Amino acid sequence: MEGINLAHLGSGLAIGLGALGPGVGVGLLVGKALEGMARQPEMAGKLQVAMFIGIAIAESIALYSFVIAILLFTK
Repeated sequence: MEGINLAHLGSGLAIGLGALGPGVGVGLLVGKALEGMARQPEMAGKLQVAMFIGIAIAESIALYSFVIAILLFTK
């Protein structure tokens, strides 16, 4: 059994830390959007659109870290 490959360690760190930020960000984003909808229900449609755009941007960061993790793992 050979020693730990640093590319594999980097792969695990990339996906782990890369998913942490967007997870927290999406949670905060949805919470604040729901808070805004509760305060002003007539703005719910505009808030939903902005919320979904923000979620897509945050999740793209997680996908980028997933791609980097796969590239490191297959190195």
